Amino acid sequence: MNDIYDAIVIGAGQAGLATGYHLKQAGVRFAILEAEPRPGGSWPKYYDSLTLFSPARYSGLPGFPFPGDPSRYPKRDEVVAYLRDYAARFELPIIADARVQQVERSEPGFLLRTVKGVEYRSRTLVGASGSFYSPNVPRLPGQDRFRGTIMHSASYQNPEPFEGKRVLVVGAANSAVQIAVELAGVAKVTLATREPVRFVPQRLLGCDFHCWVRWTGLDYLPWLKDQSTPVLDPGKYKKALAVKKPDQRRMFVGFTETGVMWPEGEEEPVDAVIFATGFRPNFPYLAGVGALDPDGRPLHRKGVSSVVPGLYFVGMSGQRSFRSATLRGVGGDAAFIVKALRDHLAGKAPRPCC
Repeated sequence: MNDIYDAIVIGAGQAGLATGYHLKQAGVRFAILEAEPRPGGSWPKYYDSLTLFSPARYSGLPGFPFPGDPSRYPKRDEVVAYLRDYAARFELPIIADARVQQVERSEPGFLLRTVKGVEYRSRTLVGASGSFYSPNVPRLPGQDRFRGTIMHSASYQNPEPFEGKRVLVVGAANSAVQIAVELAGVAKVTLATREPVRFVPQRLLGCDFHCWVRWTGLDYLPWLKDQSTPVLDPGKYKKALAVKKPDQRRMFVGFTETGVMWPEGEEEPVDAVIFATGFRPNFPYLAGVGALDPDGRPLHRKGVSSVVPGLYFVGMSGQRSFRSATLRGVGGDAAFIVKALRDHLAGKAPRPCC
């Protein structure tokens, strides 16, 4: 309680680790509070077959390239191992099993209290608890009456529990298509979408999609969001939908007790609905400091809080560019934030660009 840090980072996922790297390089005295027993953020909880959509050469954090063949697409467990190796390699000061419950503004900056009642003080605070922790599950008519399984893709692990069942996957982005195609090998699956799925080849003229967006500068545009990303297809997903494994239909309009109601008025029994509908910002601990809008989204510009001095964010979708919430993007955002944080500690006025 009497130990006051210059900075505390909340979250030891990719954003928190990248921030920790830059804080250590800058000589700032800091700690990273992580809710889970080990670093890695949301990655250990993702589905078993998850494969990165970006090659290894574009998937590393600052100071340590992703190991192995730079042109390959790493699997989930490789990313988890890489993040934990990263934390150990740079000896980042991570305090595990320290889920932050509440933050208060208190001299000389912030008072943090964990669910176990442990308190920490810090002059500055970085929220790096991310864009991929709090699932967004839409509410549809009749949803409470449905007797089947409703889940978010965050809880999906593998196809085994769904073998032989009727399953709907809701969503039109990469994860929705990947899960639906995987499930179609063991179940009758429909991909339910509000708009047609947009595909682009994973590789064009021998170069990965991410190479092109970086070369053209699209990767750095602040107005291009994650949701603008088409489904990156290595050659199998578009073909799978073409042969109806899975098939694709316009989004259903509501639930019945045993299934769903399609827009044409048809009722169909289904066993399970998996919403691959993204995530909400995960900053509940900031509810009492006036840092969030009514929807729980941080009030900020480029990751610098616009209402609470000394408060920063890293890892949010569209924070500074198209790549902000990705492995390849958090390092640049973290460097930007740490510079602003150091200026604050030194008593310098915020720059206009912030």
